[in-house]
Amino acid sequence: MPALSYDQIRQLNSYSIYTENPERPLFTLANLQKDFYLTDFRNLMMGITQAATETAAISHFTRRYGMFVAMQFYMLATYDEIWDGKLEDIRFALVHEYGINTLGTFITANDFRYVEEDEREAVIQKILYKQTFEIIQQLRKTTSISPLVMWENIFGYLIWHYHTLLENPALADQAYEDIEILEGTKVWSYISDKSLFLNYTGGKHPSQLLNVPVRKSCCQSKDIPGLMACGFCPLK
Repeated sequence: MPALSYDQIRQLNSYSIYTENPERPLFTLANLQKDFYLTDFRNLMMGITQAATETAAISHFTRRYGMFVAMQFYMLATYDEIWDGKLEDIRFALVHEYGINTLGTFITANDFRYVEEDEREAVIQKILYKQTFEIIQQLRKTTSISPLVMWENIFGYLIWHYHTLLENPALADQAYEDIEILEGTKVWSYISDKSLFLNYTGGKHPSQLLNVPVRKSCCQSKDIPGLMACGFCPLK
């Protein structure tokens, strides 16, 4: 169990991921695995975001949670570490950012661990399946939201992380290795017969994809009061 450095905590905080206990936790990721909770969750997200549609509200949640998923890959490439705790220890609470109410993600700091080189592929597969695909499948039960919207919400952050990592000579080789794993089909075998990440990037360098309409779906952030269309929007 590695102790997080100040720089690691600062990086997590910059993406609204916190390692302290929230004063008023609203729900955990484990709650979303229970079908009976999903209606309450959908209504909660509608109330927090004041979204024009249910799909916009659920999409907004995956953008917030997507920061955590993308940060897993950042921590893996930068420090050979991931957060490997229980889903009930991923908690969400109300935070106020840039003039709007939204969700912050709260995790336990002592659940980070080192990743050995020979387990790297298996770890990436677990993040994609257990922490992402299974949650997306549950969220699809709340409203008629496309899984593509939710995957692309996550990939947008991932592109930015890899762009910054590839600019650092000390981290570029490992980042390229992880991108190759993500663009291969093996880690997606329980989810799809192709790499959803490669389908998103088209095999292009992450730096080529910044602030261009790389998305094939709209995240509907424009339908959240106080927000606007994202830089990847295909509708621009």
